[in-house]
Amino acid sequence: MIWRLFSVALIAWVLGFALFTVALPRPAPDGLVTDAVVVPTGAPGRIDRGLAVVRAGNAKRMLVTGVDPDVRPGELAVAYKVPARVFACCVDLGHEAVDTRSNADETADWVRTHGYGTVRLVTSDWHMARAALELRHALDDRVEVIADPVPGTPRFGILFDEYNKYLVRRVVLWLGLGV
Repeated sequence: MIWRLFSVALIAWVLGFALFTVALPRPAPDGLVTDAVVVPTGAPGRIDRGLAVVRAGNAKRMLVTGVDPDVRPGELAVAYKVPARVFACCVDLGHEAVDTRSNADETADWVRTHGYGTVRLVTSDWHMARAALELRHALDDRVEVIADPVPGTPRFGILFDEYNKYLVRRVVLWLGLGV
């Protein structure tokens, strides 16, 4: 009996992993307007996408969460070839987060401070499921989170790790063990 339960669980895990890898989310449509955009640091293309959203006028403000404490807005403006005035008016750097969960907590505090009702989450496609799960958990139910993933080409190991992290965190939240 235990062998059968283990076999069923293994088959469910394998099918779930297969679905996770082939059904990575697609970017949000161009022109979609949200109150704000949040970008956790990490893989390439995330900050570029967030800045494009702000510069197009599709979000009022952007938070880059998980930024090294030594990084300053002017440095990012130069690195991303964006006028310093864009950073001065519309980009905040969050220096407290160190992982996906603390990115969500830092973002939730920022969203509450500004009173935003819609937030566009920009992260890698392979990271979106867990990042969105964490952010929705940290935010008030009245705040809508819109996924806007940046397409990538993750290696098998990254997908494997991310799927397992997502499953573990989902179970922890489902059991009510996560804060």
